[in-house]
Amino acid sequence: MGKQYSILLYYCYADIQDYEAYREKHHLFCVENNLRGRVIISPEGLNGTVSGLKEDCEKYMAYVQSDARFADTEFKVEAHDKMAFAKLHVRVKPEIVHSSLRHINPREKTGTYVEPNEFKEILRNQPEDTVILDVRSDYEHSVGRFKNALTLDIENFRDFPEKVKEIEGLRNKKVITYCTGGIKCEKASAYLLEQGFENVYQLHGGIIKYGIEAGGEDFEGKCYVFDNRITADVNSVNPSVISKCHVTGVLTDRMVNCANPTCNAHIPMSEEAGWLMDGCCSDECRQNPERRPYDGTGYYQKNTNHYNPLKGVKREPAKID
Repeated sequence: MGKQYSILLYYCYADIQDYEAYREKHHLFCVENNLRGRVIISPEGLNGTVSGLKEDCEKYMAYVQSDARFADTEFKVEAHDKMAFAKLHVRVKPEIVHSSLRHINPREKTGTYVEPNEFKEILRNQPEDTVILDVRSDYEHSVGRFKNALTLDIENFRDFPEKVKEIEGLRNKKVITYCTGGIKCEKASAYLLEQGFENVYQLHGGIIKYGIEAGGEDFEGKCYVFDNRITADVNSVNPSVISKCHVTGVLTDRMVNCANPTCNAHIPMSEEAGWLMDGCCSDECRQNPERRPYDGTGYYQKNTNHYNPLKGVKREPAKID
């Protein structure tokens, strides 16, 4: 029968003045079409990862693109054998990705796109004057990254501007940024241009599109994703494992969230170590009375906000500073 479900990853920078009203409308469409996932609606645009049956996902893509503001939204579509989310969240936030770069509008300035197959050629024969820059968080690139990529020690993307000070020596290089789906690169590359970097590019559609269109060649390890899978295979050409179990040190591409909710560290952990440690990164976390029951996945669904437009429940309007 094949895989009956799809996972969609997308973003669109666009002006949304009626973000609260649109949030209600968008959430209702998702509920009526049996879709789950996480969607952020902001004055600056949309950012979402959504899962459902293939036909329902087709309806969703058509729905989003039918709005003139989001007509050029590009969806990365992956086939899957089940629903990738347990719940649906459609939230209003100040930004579609927390960046501390609200003044940047990628529709006005951003790095030049490099398409996946062109990027593959660059990876094969990387010129000395070209740097591949990973703009994701450390827990993401710890489990997978491109060959010879420069990584930054950042806990959250909002720390990126501060870390740029450490790479000022690359100003005269050709810098190609990449991330999971392309959204962070839109602002990261724009910020680099703002700081005086002259030759700035970005992998169009990120790691996920590269995997779909170019086979993921020379992406080492797995790609950290923000759904129940936690990590996803992207390299069908020369796959490898680069991460080591936080507990035992053995090679593993299996990622978990620490079962201690006050820690919640994202760490590589083998299946054996996961059961041994009850899903915790340390004995201290294991002894925490608030430790969540470990079910072997290391994935813990966030509590719902109980918003359901079908019941007519309304939230207080979101405050956008």
